[in-house]
Amino acid sequence: MLQLRSPPPATSSPSSAVSFPTLAPRLLPLRRRRRGAGTQLGGKTSSAVRASSAAAPGATEPEVMVEVAHREVARALASLAEARLGARLLPSAVPPDVAEFRSGGGAGNAVGSLDVRRGAPGSTIDFMLQSSLHCKVPNGAIDITSLLIFLNASTDAPHFLMEFIQGSPTSIVVLLDLLPRKDLALHPEYIERYYENTQVDKQREKVEELPQARPYRSRSLFLRSTVSVTAILMSIDCGQGGEGTLEEIVRGQLATAARALLQIWLDSCADHTSEMEEGERENMIKRDQIVRSKSIEVDLTSNLPRMFGPDVADRVIAEIQKAFGVQEA
Repeated sequence: MLQLRSPPPATSSPSSAVSFPTLAPRLLPLRRRRRGAGTQLGGKTSSAVRASSAAAPGATEPEVMVEVAHREVARALASLAEARLGARLLPSAVPPDVAEFRSGGGAGNAVGSLDVRRGAPGSTIDFMLQSSLHCKVPNGAIDITSLLIFLNASTDAPHFLMEFIQGSPTSIVVLLDLLPRKDLALHPEYIERYYENTQVDKQREKVEELPQARPYRSRSLFLRSTVSVTAILMSIDCGQGGEGTLEEIVRGQLATAARALLQIWLDSCADHTSEMEEGERENMIKRDQIVRSKSIEVDLTSNLPRMFGPDVADRVIAEIQKAFGVQEA
């Protein structure tokens, strides 16, 4: 999914006040800068950062990854998933220039990180992907955080999808879903097994009860056609002066809903293998490939080059295509 369409940005991002369990630096290589200290990327200072540190006095400093509440939530959930999946995830093999990247040859206004761990042979896991993007824009900044865990063809169980898009200090768009891999209207038993029996819709209902929440209608009809009937696709707007309220909601109700959804996925989907007829499996694989290819086409190839430039975007998109198992268009 990796949506790059965002709500209108504002002028700043809220600071973090509550600590969540942290992960190894590899999982969020672009960290918040400490005042007076060099930015450490993945425990080491990258060549881009070294170059910017040596810039002439008065030169504009490159943008750094901002620590926002939803990024902390994503790290905590990624840690939970890794602890549960264990050896079913292989070590990351993402190249250094994709694990951490920035626009403008190291001095631009956008920074990002990407981590992909493939599933071990014999497991149901295809890959686990984490990404963070921070882009400074004229009226503020856009921060996007994604966590995807996709399953392979040994099961028809849904994928796990979480994405936060923050375009102002007081508003955020959230997408949480068990992404279906079958046409739900044609397979009512699929709805019963993965959505009704797990009571996953209760999480959507809880988020909808927030007075600041309203349904978010993506401009992408494709996205709206691929998510489940229980997807949490909401816009949270806390209004002027609502920075603290938004942080409380992200760390409270949104974090709780995301953790509950991930726990349901880990318990009901991650270990599930499916007996399928060959034609049924082929149809599922075809559907998966269309969803993955179209997601890259709609979200990444049209937006990432504008944020990071064509060279950086090509490297990042190529790595995501490799994870998604799709051919370059």
